[in-house]
Amino acid sequence: MTANGRVDATVPHWGTYQNEIYLAGLGGEIPRLPMTYAELERSAQGVLGAALTSYIAGGAGNEQTQRVNVTAFDRYGLMPRMFVKATERDLSVDLFGMHLPSPLLMAPVGVLGLTPPGGHGDIVTAQAAAATGVPMIASTLMSDPMEQVAAALGDTPGLFQLYTPTDRGLAESLVSRAEAAGFRAIVVTLDTWVPGWRPRDLAHSQFPQLRGHVLANYVSDPVFRRLAAGAGADLDDPRPVAPYWAAVFGNNLGWDDLAWLRSTTDLPLVVKGVCHPDDARRALDGGVDGIYCSNHGGRQANGGIPAIDLLADVVRAADGAPVIFDSGVRQGEHIIKALALGATAVAVGRPYVYGLALGGRDGVAHVLRSLLAEADLLMAVDGYPTVADLTPDAVRRVTTTG
Repeated sequence: MTANGRVDATVPHWGTYQNEIYLAGLGGEIPRLPMTYAELERSAQGVLGAALTSYIAGGAGNEQTQRVNVTAFDRYGLMPRMFVKATERDLSVDLFGMHLPSPLLMAPVGVLGLTPPGGHGDIVTAQAAAATGVPMIASTLMSDPMEQVAAALGDTPGLFQLYTPTDRGLAESLVSRAEAAGFRAIVVTLDTWVPGWRPRDLAHSQFPQLRGHVLANYVSDPVFRRLAAGAGADLDDPRPVAPYWAAVFGNNLGWDDLAWLRSTTDLPLVVKGVCHPDDARRALDGGVDGIYCSNHGGRQANGGIPAIDLLADVVRAADGAPVIFDSGVRQGEHIIKALALGATAVAVGRPYVYGLALGGRDGVAHVLRSLLAEADLLMAVDGYPTVADLTPDAVRRVTTTG
């Protein structure tokens, strides 16, 4: 996307976004969207309103885990290498048979449809994925049915994130629909079968799903409709449906459920929320295709370990299987550090949501291109021409003060 908001998906190097901005400045044009995460967050909060801001920005408990997810990246320093001639950089990666132009993914976020502008944030985000080539992991919780979101992705791959319901037939129907819609993998979130203690949301008594929001994938699903109608729900009004949704939403999965979960799809199966190496090994032994190392950005459980500090052990346990990482990713530097610690791909959440609030499709594209421009230029300056060059030897533990 150029500095005046036009999207250009054909970028020879992600870092050229910097050149576009500087060249536009010669004509007196400055970026209309913020260039740093802090500015993005501050500006977006004025658009989102207090209750939705709390849902997006808030975390569990006193939000200590959410904070240290970010600051823990400061404990890792990148080792610069010279005489490398990293004039040409290749940030492409291979993931589940997909050759992607970068390692960046958009993490699943369940309130995109409530984010201004327009109430169709899931589709708008998919359009940004189409414009940039950055895949979207689409949440189960959407304001538009998954089929419409998948259609908006164009040639960019999408992954579907599943909150596994208590009814297996409903789970199988959601997965089958995702397959038919063209999603390329199923990402099962394990740590959200019950909401964590989130004081910010509680202060606003704000739980969007109980107000009938972001339930499009449920009310459009034939199995859910049959079950809800049988329980007496009015399917023409989402609010009465919400209590029934709450009754079937969260399935506290155990290891004895893994074989069934694997049987629901022939697509690559990824399990999200795995932070212990033993869990990674056992999940892979049970037939999953990839591990998603994440602590849900600190939204679900407080008092935890920064996710980036757990990544290297999970990667070793995965023994070559793909590992997606998120939690605390705020800038391009964080992407590079996670890759050096072994991640196959890195997902970002809150930053692109703030971009969506501020500028719709172009706002999301601006955030994604900014993250990738910083990552690309960092690889250029520090002498890492390809993602494969970002080995564990590229990072060192450092002592931070203050």
